[in-house]
Amino acid sequence: MNHVVLVGRLTRDPELRYIAGSGTPVANFAIAVDREFSGKDGKKETDFIDIQVWGKSAENCANYIGKGSLVAIQGSIRIDSYQNQAGETRRVTRVNANRVQFLDTKNKSESSYKGNHQGFEPNFEPSFEPKGLDPQGFQAIDDDDIPF
Repeated sequence: MNHVVLVGRLTRDPELRYIAGSGTPVANFAIAVDREFSGKDGKKETDFIDIQVWGKSAENCANYIGKGSLVAIQGSIRIDSYQNQAGETRRVTRVNANRVQFLDTKNKSESSYKGNHQGFEPNFEPSFEPKGLDPQGFQAIDDDDIPF
């Protein structure tokens, strides 16, 4: 069984390209995933994992997530071989993503990393206005109305 589930943040914006001939979209990016344990120095170590996404999901990744975005990836490990210009065989290990879930958006992650929350103003408006309250929203209760 070859099944991988990862949660991490993008280390760069997705690179979208289209396969010549078929026009199939492919997006490549990497995510940073913290290990569950700390090293001898007490610091958590981080793995940087290459991700490849195909089809409509690739286009969605390019449009809606960017560097710093938190994502969940579900897919399988794939090892590809190729020969470089010197004729040496090289191997590349990556996760071929079947599913990418956006845990925050491109704009949200950009603003949170810059420490700038401009454009975010909570807007609360009560859905009803109770009758018989004073301007501060309190109503006097007689001691005989309290059941204890």
